[in-house]
Amino acid sequence: MTQPFRPRDPLAPAQAYQTWSVKSRPDKAVKTVCERVGCAAWRLGWESVIDESTKLGKEQAAFIRLESRRTFREQRTAVGLTVFRFESGQRCFADHQTMPEKYVVQRGDYRAKVGELRVHTRAADWVEHVQEHMGRLLDEQAKG
Repeated sequence: MTQPFRPRDPLAPAQAYQTWSVKSRPDKAVKTVCERVGCAAWRLGWESVIDESTKLGKEQAAFIRLESRRTFREQRTAVGLTVFRFESGQRCFADHQTMPEKYVVQRGDYRAKVGELRVHTRAADWVEHVQEHMGRLLDEQAKG
């Protein structure tokens, strides 16, 4: 594996730096919510067209009406099908999976890892931490 380009050697020891990284295990998928995977049905809403003249269609329609716990409007088509129109912003009927990620802030740099400083479970918290740290660095730089 080739080493990344570095314009100059670090000026301070490894302990003076922090490394920010996102890690995931490609062999471990977990169930997740529509919003996290960018599900189009969650974002835009969706329609389910059900043929209630069949046993399966009757069971599907009964589930939607009585057990789905989702907001919908119901219409009948000219050919006798039932159309359930679901509003956006609610969980669809698919099982979504994603690779869980760890958002890590570690003491040290590429020369030596000195230990984990913090592990965030949410990307937004990790980004906020990066921004706060960069703000402190810019303040120190401005002071001289």
